[in-house]
Amino acid sequence: MRWNMRMKAAEAGIWKSTEMRRRLADAGLEISAGKMSALWIGNPTTVRLDDLDVICAVLDCTPAELLLCEPEKVAARRPREAETGTVAPVVPRLGRHRSVPPG
Repeated sequence: MRWNMRMKAAEAGIWKSTEMRRRLADAGLEISAGKMSALWIGNPTTVRLDDLDVICAVLDCTPAELLLCEPEKVAARRPREAETGTVAPVVPRLGRHRSVPPG
């Protein structure tokens, strides 16, 4: 998923993170400068659903416009076995703090 808030903010005429933070505060969402920075640059670690509601209200958009799917990244994560149709055997990793699978 790609976070698209900055583009939606630009479409709404919001060009600075401080302006976005002020508008969010006016709508009842007080967030820290650090969290605003993460939202603005596009790599938030988490976004609460309640916060997402406020962000969507301020930007007059839907969550689907803020969270963009990236199917090519999903395909890149797929194991090679899935592409060839063969399944690699599962080999237990034994070692420190690992137990032997049931026999």
